[in-house]
Amino acid sequence: MAEKNILAYFKSPEEAEEVASKLKAMRAVDVQIDRISRFPGEPVEETFNPLTGNVSGLGALTSDADVSNKDVGELIAADVTASGMSDGRQEDVVTGRDILLTAVVEEDIHQQALKVIEESGGLV
Repeated sequence: MAEKNILAYFKSPEEAEEVASKLKAMRAVDVQIDRISRFPGEPVEETFNPLTGNVSGLGALTSDADVSNKDVGELIAADVTASGMSDGRQEDVVTGRDILLTAVVEEDIHQQALKVIEESGGLV
């Protein structure tokens, strides 16, 4: 039987976990939950002092981004939000739904899985 994939977005990890357990009960082939962001890496966990020079870049200070290399740092610093003076009026910014549930289900339960996700507040 054929498999179908589903990408669903949630506002909290708890919402996604609840749906994941329901999908697993429906015998989903695979279910995974991740947090997504405009910037790569994990959020910065430590406090930086810009006076000491122990800063990976502007993106680490203003965008809470883990800058993994020089190229990524330059791209983040070029973003209009890096100065803190503007949001750039960007309409495509992730707002509120930063939890991604990825599921692979059999074709015969695909519509039922979509219904479960939407009834639980997920955006497909």
